[in-house]
Amino acid sequence: MQTFYCQKEILMEQARLKELYYITHLDNLPSILERGILSHERIEKEDIQVTPIYDDQIVKNRHDIETPDGKTLWSFVNLYYQPRNPMLYRVLCEKPKEDIAVVGVWRDISDRPDIFISDGNAAHSKSHILPADEVQKALPKIKNILDMEWWNEEDGSKRKIMAECLVPDRIPPEYIRSVYVASYDAMKKMAAKLKKHSIFISPEPKMFFEPYKKINLTPNLHIVEGDMFFSRMQTLTVSVNCVGVMGKGLASKAKYQFPDVYVFYQDLCRNRTLKMGRPYIYKRETSFDYELADEPSTLKNANSETWFLLFPTKRHWRDRADIHGIEEGLKWLKKNYKKEGIKSLALPALGCGLGWLEWREVGPLICRYLSSLEIPVWLYLPTEKKLSDEELSKDFLLSQQSKEG
Repeated sequence: MQTFYCQKEILMEQARLKELYYITHLDNLPSILERGILSHERIEKEDIQVTPIYDDQIVKNRHDIETPDGKTLWSFVNLYYQPRNPMLYRVLCEKPKEDIAVVGVWRDISDRPDIFISDGNAAHSKSHILPADEVQKALPKIKNILDMEWWNEEDGSKRKIMAECLVPDRIPPEYIRSVYVASYDAMKKMAAKLKKHSIFISPEPKMFFEPYKKINLTPNLHIVEGDMFFSRMQTLTVSVNCVGVMGKGLASKAKYQFPDVYVFYQDLCRNRTLKMGRPYIYKRETSFDYELADEPSTLKNANSETWFLLFPTKRHWRDRADIHGIEEGLKWLKKNYKKEGIKSLALPALGCGLGWLEWREVGPLICRYLSSLEIPVWLYLPTEKKLSDEELSKDFLLSQQSKEG
């Protein structure tokens, strides 16, 4: 019975794993579609000109790491099971997202007897490189990384999410299934470059840590749909109550992903410092870029800091959100953001969702106070229900500016 269960798990994971992924520069795609994806060793041997996206030192480190057959990682093409990983995050910190592509490769490549699989970043000292006859046993474990939305160094998830399939020498063009890019504009740019080739090109903003939707209301104020914690804004806003409970929603996510934020928040509540109308800023010493990117010590364009704005929307977690308290907090924010050093701001639809307020009430209120801020502001839409085009329009969201007191 146990054997049958394991076989069933393997088959289920094979069904989910339709593709493996290779990260590259847009300029390399014509060559890839003609010659295939080549190992660093093959590229060097044939003196092929490529546009690099990786840090030189990261690539050189792989030259010294051996696989079980006595070769080095330099001799293999590395494919990721989960492309939304620390390496892609690093690349997007340093390169324009419009220049980056993720190539989808048919999963069948992993059935070859000459491949290896690593249970994490293959260049990491704690990762194991397994031969082909152990690959099938490892597939059920891949499920964990396919479902990961966040990672960190402490629990090993940063290493594990970069599990690799190592293919010797070259992946032939016939294994290439698709190409993914960050936006429709990038898709048009790529389609023009690849007009001689027949290949499926798809914009996948989430894969590239981009919002699903972004509407510009003013040069600085945007309404956004997506994951706020990947926004790369300097200051991220979390709706909280005044009694120290982060039980559900965005607050709960912040609690488990950033324990230091939760400790700071609990101290404010324990000392009865946190009150309606007075948000507090937790100024962390490092940014998410250093936590999320692969090999962060050599990052050149990383943000220097990530702060959290703890914004009270209700007194007790059982209460409905207090619209008047939210307005007082917005007044404080508008008055103090420069003095506090806030350079860019992301915030949710304060009081919506678990606070039971409606977007029609909250959206215009937030826009009224924040549309005049002289910094980039991303206002994230509530996810509980679909909003109409009218509720997302400039006329609706900015029409009440003149009423501000």
